[in-house]
Amino acid sequence: MTARLDPAEWMTAPATAAVFDALEAAGGAGCARFVGGCVRNAVLGRAVDDLDIATTLTPQAVIAALKAARLKAAPTGVEHGTVTAIAKGRPYEITTLRRDVATDGRRAVVRFTTDWAQDAARRDFTLNALYAGRDGAIFDPLGTGLADAHAGRIVFVGDAETRIREDYLRILRFFRFRAWYATGAPDPAATAACAALKAGLAQLAAERVSKELLKLLAAPDPRAALALMVDAGVLAEILPQAGGLQRFEGLVEIGAGDALLRLAALLPDADTAAAVAQRLRLSNAERDRLIAALAQDGPALHPDQTPQATRRAAYRLGSAFADRVLLRWAAAPAEPGWGRMLGLAESWTPPRFPINGEDAVAAGLPRGPRMGAALREVEAWWVEADFPDRAAALARLDEAAKGSAP
Repeated sequence: MTARLDPAEWMTAPATAAVFDALEAAGGAGCARFVGGCVRNAVLGRAVDDLDIATTLTPQAVIAALKAARLKAAPTGVEHGTVTAIAKGRPYEITTLRRDVATDGRRAVVRFTTDWAQDAARRDFTLNALYAGRDGAIFDPLGTGLADAHAGRIVFVGDAETRIREDYLRILRFFRFRAWYATGAPDPAATAACAALKAGLAQLAAERVSKELLKLLAAPDPRAALALMVDAGVLAEILPQAGGLQRFEGLVEIGAGDALLRLAALLPDADTAAAVAQRLRLSNAERDRLIAALAQDGPALHPDQTPQATRRAAYRLGSAFADRVLLRWAAAPAEPGWGRMLGLAESWTPPRFPINGEDAVAAGLPRGPRMGAALREVEAWWVEADFPDRAAALARLDEAAKGSAP
């Protein structure tokens, strides 16, 4: 009996039907199938995001078919067989069946084919070499992909070293898929191949490495996968600045931390964070957040500090407050005070400083350095006084204006 996916909105949506209708009008029934992540996730009862379709049609035929159906066709990777269709605002990545004819560890030269088994044979892991018709019927050309997906086995297609030499990013993908989908012991051949070929990671663009690493760290519980990376020497290859895993593991243990904060938990200090951000080509916003989370400036944080001190610290540190508290909590998961601090800060909305330059002018201060110094003095007092109202701040401003008179 053929395995079949239960009907789902992403399979039956009018936009999906329009894309399949267009392809089948050109290539006949069965010329297109869902492939990869959407099929894998549906098999496992996970959420489906990106919709990828494999087809026997050439890229030029795909473009012509989409245009004939009045659907937008974007040639996002024609040389590798990929065209993105846009139907009702929804993207569908459509790729012609292909086989590799040359690889260098970073990119491949491909030839198009109409053989589903050849296309499956060039994919990375067996659970990603699954296809499904528009009716949900599952096709498993390798014969093991469906069973491996259900069993949580991350197994390379064919010989692990061969697959890795085709694209060294597959080393990181192995650990990422371990973090998201694995249950049970890792495949020995896969782990050994990753360890043996880890030096090939140096060939990869930094952006590809950082994207894959952050996807791994975003898994609900990536601790086992990261520990396996350490044992295989892979983490040291891509993140030599990483320290021990204790704080990272503590962050996961308390159920906290997005991928970027988990990356911060692996690093010892703000200077290291700056270097890592540059090495991995992170965005400016990502770099700044890493540095702020690990910096030692600003108010001290203690798990037993008063609510007033917590509010002061939250105001002064802004968005970095939660990151710093979480990192300290992760280093001492049994200490409940950090959680209380975080809860207090999250339930409190920092007020805006209630006076401005116009108020300073009204108090008799000339615009310039004297005004700036007076406003900073009043704001410091206002924070220390636990954020009193505008009237109190204006009274303090009057005192500051008199005290700063020449």
